Amino acid sequence: MQKDVKKVVLAYSGGLDTSVILKWLQATYNCEVVTFTADLGQGEEVEPARKKAELLGIKPGNIFIEDLREEFVRDYVFPMFRANALYEGQYLLGTSIARPLIAKKQIEIAQKTGADAVAHGATGKGNDQVRFELTYYALEPNIRVIAPWREWDLSSRTKLLQFAEQHQIPIAKDKRGEAPFSVDANLLHSSSEGKVLEDPNAEAPEYVYQRTISAEQAPNQPTEIAIDFEQGDPVAIDGKKLSPAALLTRLNELGKANGIGRLDLVENRFVGMKSRGVYETPGGTILLAAHRGIESITLDREAAHLKDSLMPRYAELVYYGFWFTPEREMLQALVDKSQEFATGRVRLKLYKGNVTVTGRESPFSLYDPELVTFEEGAVAYDHRDAQGFIKLNALRLRTWAMRKRKLEQR
Repeated sequence: MQKDVKKVVLAYSGGLDTSVILKWLQATYNCEVVTFTADLGQGEEVEPARKKAELLGIKPGNIFIEDLREEFVRDYVFPMFRANALYEGQYLLGTSIARPLIAKKQIEIAQKTGADAVAHGATGKGNDQVRFELTYYALEPNIRVIAPWREWDLSSRTKLLQFAEQHQIPIAKDKRGEAPFSVDANLLHSSSEGKVLEDPNAEAPEYVYQRTISAEQAPNQPTEIAIDFEQGDPVAIDGKKLSPAALLTRLNELGKANGIGRLDLVENRFVGMKSRGVYETPGGTILLAAHRGIESITLDREAAHLKDSLMPRYAELVYYGFWFTPEREMLQALVDKSQEFATGRVRLKLYKGNVTVTGRESPFSLYDPELVTFEEGAVAYDHRDAQGFIKLNALRLRTWAMRKRKLEQR
């Protein structure tokens, strides 16, 4: 193991794991540590991380805390939702989409402070190590990456606690016991994994859920809302314009109150294993339905079908950590081109875990009542034209059938 590291930027939450990592970096590499704590709307105060870092000997000038909620939603969540991205048809990628932003900020801080290395607290079994490190290398090809979970021998919570006690790292009383499951959260979602959730055949206990009430507990009356879109991005709820982060926060509140956004999923990790996670994405679930609603009247058929065919590839790129890549940027350009006319209003009904589109309108709508009406008088469509259309499309089928008949007659 090379120890020639002078300064390292650590993605720091202030919790047990990253506090141990901070001290371990100092002890193992004898280097200066810079901490970076991102507020992505995880629902917890981030300022205590500053005090914890100072307590562990980090100079005030080496402690960085940033409120990234608006940037996160505007530049990462919304572009992803323009693509209607779902990994393996279900997962709204809440954890995946946060990692490139955190890693990007780490690199920016490294460049600003003259650090020659970056570090993260992701384990050697998960996807996050890949997402962080692919971003590091994409933005700073020669950066040194330190992944303590792949280097140290602190392989259990007991060893982590022992290390913390040896190095006088303060541990809250409620953090000393074994956590029943691990949680990752941001403004888009919460993710729960491990321990009580490791048996995929066992129903998740109700106490696992952080962001939603159950559908059974939801009100017996539906909530009706309207979301306004401009070029594929939501800009207002019920006519009130909101910033990206404020809009997603409001959708989260509406989703939570109506039991919307729960997902119990067994997924295929990029590293090759299957894992079970419980995800809560209340606002994102509403947003996906609404976005598909505005696209249904503004996207041309072939454009919509092409976009849908590329969506799984886009979702994989996000899930695997390939955000800052030429292929994702190429797909994003195609997706964004498709949103030029995705402007208008979608009305929705929220009721006991369900999101139903009840109306959609757009000044650029491709829906023509005169074309689809069953009444007489449509001048743009001649029923007789369908005969030739059908015969031309049937030509290859008729040829195929005649060849098949020849084979049968031999």
